[in-house]
Parts: sequence; C-alpha cells; structure tokens
Amino acid sequence: MSSALPIFNEQSSRISGYVIATQPGSLPMGGTVQNTPIHALNPLPQAAIDSMPAGVPATRTDIDIGEQLAFVIDNVISKEACDMMIEIGEHFGYRSDAPGIRTPPGMRMNQAMHWMADAALMEKINDAIAPLLPQQLHGKALWPRLSQRIDMYKYRNGDVFNRHIDGTWPGYGVNADRNGIDEWENSGSQLSMLLYLNGPEDGVQGGATRVFGRGGQVVDVTPKAGSALFFQHGFGIGSVMHAGGEVTGDTPKYVARINVLYDLD
Repeated sequence: MSSALPIFNEQSSRISGYVIATQPGSLPMGGTVQNTPIHALNPLPQAAIDSMPAGVPATRTDIDIGEQLAFVIDNVISKEACDMMIEIGEHFGYRSDAPGIRTPPGMRMNQAMHWMADAALMEKINDAIAPLLPQQLHGKALWPRLSQRIDMYKYRNGDVFNRHIDGTWPGYGVNADRNGIDEWENSGSQLSMLLYLNGPEDGVQGGATRVFGRGGQVVDVTPKAGSALFFQHGFGIGSVMHAGGEVTGDTPKYVARINVLYDLD
C-alpha cells in the first residue's frame, strides 16, 4: 500500500473527518469501553468517487455449502478504491474496542474502526453488486441502498476472528445535517458482505475466511482486493457460520463488513 493516494495529491485534498457518534465498545478479551467513536468523512473529492468502479463487470461465483447461501463477487471496486479505504481506516485509526457489537472473550481478536460512508461512495458499490444479489430473501425485497455504516477490521500478525455467526442490523445513514446517524425504518440486514481490501498479491499471508455448512462442508475463501464474500446472517437456520483465519507475517489484512439490506414490510 502506498503512503498517500495519487487521487488526494492531485486534488490537493486530504482525508478529513470527525466523530459522528459514540457507542460502548467491546474488547477482544471481554470488557467494555464507553464512548468508542464512530467516524464520518468530510465529502470526498469527486475524482475519488469516480475512481471506485473496477472498470470490468462484477462476476458472481456461488459457494457450495449445501442449502445455505454463500457466494463471492469479484470486481466490486477498483484496487485504487481499496487503497483509498485502507487509507481512510488508518487515518481515523484502529482500536481494540469495537463500537456497538458484543462478542464473547477470545472471539474477535483483531482491531476495529467503524465509520459512516457517504451515500455517493456506497452507491458506487451498490451499482456493482445489486444485479448479482438475491432480489428477494424470505419473501422480502432487496433494499435499494446499502447501509452506510462500514465496520472495518485490521488483522495483524497472529490475529483471528474465531468461528461465529453475524447478527442482524437495521440500515444506517448520515443525517441531513451530517451531525448524526439515522436509522432507516423498515430495513433490516440479511446478508453480510465482507469486502476484501487486500490479499496475498499485496503480501498478506493467511487470513482466509472459512465458511461452514450445516452438512459438514468447509470452504476457505482467500481474500483478494476488490472482491467480496457474501453469506446469510442472523440467527435463523440458514445463517452461515464462519471464521477469519490467522494472519501470519508483517502485512496486515484489511476487510470491510457492509450490511446488505432487505425491506421488512
């Protein structure tokens, strides 16, 4: 990863932002930190938004874990956009405490940074993936937007995210005054999207995401910059158990969890 993106140098602009909200944050080995920040960006240059698309069509590959839903979409965003998101995460800074989530001691052994992305940035991601997503799940229609809350995780040497199921969330967006977070009524997440921001081609060693089928199937998904793993989440029978494998070596793995929403009406 370069230390500064050309897109910001060319625009004579730097990443800047602020704390838009705080929530209690859980620690890897148990305990809570009050007022863990959720960040928001000041608007990105238009050139940065325009750099998001991968430049080639996104493609979907289904993962066979029996009757449960899991698949990978390649070419979600460009390598330049992956580097930009990594830079955003490092600008705000990673912490041991993760806001608004609760995990048992020893499960989430990595660093976290949660932020609210602009609608324009999320629209570019949604444009790439929406045609390849299930248009209905359990009789509920795909929501026209992705949640703007991005949960980013940094895995350093020895870090893991042990076997677990993701919980469900409402959709969230930055409010009109850009000083708070709106919860979108009648929206609810049904799919986790793990957007990989780097991978072995960038020096990452290890760090595959392992998904487990109820019938005993086990599939390892290797991170690749700009690709994303999707699977059903929540606490129903179709939810997919998964784990973030151990990273070894000096290059951290970066991944962004985004919630795919469906209409609750």
